[in-house]
Amino acid sequence: MMLTIPITAIPAQTFDAKLGGQNCTITIRQKDQGLFMDLAVNSAPVVSGVICRNMNRIVRYGYLGFIGDLCFVDTQGNEDPDYSGLGDRWVLMYLEEGE
Repeated sequence: MMLTIPITAIPAQTFDAKLGGQNCTITIRQKDQGLFMDLAVNSAPVVSGVICRNMNRIVRYGYLGFIGDLCFVDTQGNEDPDYSGLGDRWVLMYLEEGE
């Protein structure tokens, strides 16, 4: 079952979330080139500096040790996320393993 992760429309944010039983720290930053994400589990980096695209998985590879995946979904079209619409137009989704 997909889970919506609450995020705020600000250009830089770091927050903790429990996803799939994992203690996650997510950092989202807007840069000139787009929106980027870092993900750590139990303070250990999983991915860093991944560009966020609409409907594209962030982690992608099971060998990285993260159970499930993350992606942004444009609720009003098919554009890549921008901080100004986070939590409203663009929502961050946690996809359980196998979704």
